[in-house]
Amino acid sequence: MDLRVTPDDPTPAFEQLRRQIVQQVRAGALTPGERLPPVRRLADELGLAVNTVARTYRELEHDGVVETRGRHGTFVAHGGDATQRAAAAAAEEYAARIRRLELDPEQALELAARALGLTTAPESRA
Repeated sequence: MDLRVTPDDPTPAFEQLRRQIVQQVRAGALTPGERLPPVRRLADELGLAVNTVARTYRELEHDGVVETRGRHGTFVAHGGDATQRAAAAAAEEYAARIRRLELDPEQALELAARALGLTTAPESRA
């Protein structure tokens, strides 16, 4: 597992680590069931506080990317791409809320595109 923290990066160290681990899981470099280094060892290797690495692991566990098995350690979660599952769930929640608000789907797409930082909304496929 190749992880690096850039001190000059304005992104907090825990978030830099989180992103890198997610990217490695998505790319298949870290596979389901693979054990991650213990928190203390990874903190020592990267020159970080133990709490920084622990926070990274907690965030990843909350997102379903990893699972902690007590004293056995932290492992890449099984069950597909957790980020895709979380994104799909968020999209479902958004769509349900739009329906409750009785907003036009085109307006909803425009709002979503704006929230994602896109300059124009995707064209509808009618």
